[in-house]
Amino acid sequence: MQASRARLFKEYKEVQREKTADPDIQLVCDDSNIFKWTALIKGPSETPFDGGVFQLAFSVPEHYPLQPPQVRFLTKIFHPNVHFKTGEICLDILKTAWSPAWTLQSVCRAIIALMAHPEPDSPLNCDSGNLLRSGDVRGYQSMARMYTRLAAMPKKG
Repeated sequence: MQASRARLFKEYKEVQREKTADPDIQLVCDDSNIFKWTALIKGPSETPFDGGVFQLAFSVPEHYPLQPPQVRFLTKIFHPNVHFKTGEICLDILKTAWSPAWTLQSVCRAIIALMAHPEPDSPLNCDSGNLLRSGDVRGYQSMARMYTRLAAMPKKG
C-alpha cells in the first residue's frame, strides 16, 4: 500500500505541474483520500460529445499500479462502451490489458479516445451498440448529442 501511495503522490505532483499542458483533462484528488479521484474531461471535437464536459470517478485499489483503477462516468452518456445506468466503462486497459505504465492521466486520454472511436461489438449499452452495428450512425449521433446537451453542457440561465 505504501508503494501505491507513493505512486499516487507522484502522479498528483505531475498533474499539478502539467495543469495547462492538457486542457481537455482536469484531474482532482480527493482532499481526504489519495485513492479517490475525479476527472472532468472535454468531449472530443467532431464527435457528438463535442462541447460537453463529462465527470469521471476513480477508485484506486491498494495494489495500484499493479491493478487498474475502477473508473466510471458520473455524467450520463450515450455510448456503446458505457453502461447507461452505472457509468461503467468497457475498456481493455481497465481490465485485461492494464499495465503499470498507465497513469490516471493516460487513462483519461484513453477514455477520450474511446469516446471518439466507439467499439459497438462489445457494448455495455446495447441500444447505442445496435444503432452503430446496424449502420444507423446518424441515429446514434443524434441520441449521443441529445444526452450530451442534457447532461454534459452548462445550463444557460
